[in-house]
Amino acid sequence: MADRNRPGDAGDPADDEVFDDAVEDDKDATDGDEPVGRGGTAVAERSAKPKKEVRRSGFFGRIGGFFREVVSELRKVIWPTRKELLTYTTIVIVFVAVMTTIVGLLDLGLGKAILWAFGG
Repeated sequence: MADRNRPGDAGDPADDEVFDDAVEDDKDATDGDEPVGRGGTAVAERSAKPKKEVRRSGFFGRIGGFFREVVSELRKVIWPTRKELLTYTTIVIVFVAVMTTIVGLLDLGLGKAILWAFGG
């Protein structure tokens, strides 16, 4: 029974075939020139051409450059859908209302306690 080859034992030809298949699969996966998606990025793919950076001197040139950069950054933003916007707005309004109520009640209660303590 000890002489019998089991999967995983050294010299098992089945293991060599599995290993060779795995190596071939890795080669096939890396042959493509497509970028690998890692997730978590919120920007669209950029073109392969590098953009020329224009340096302008002077007051108006710097202001124009600033606004071009602002527009460039705003194009990268993933804007919420109308449904998401309404949901987030509702959540914020409800949260603010609840917190305002809590702070108002604490203010009223502590104000009454101070007046009672000092005989007002």
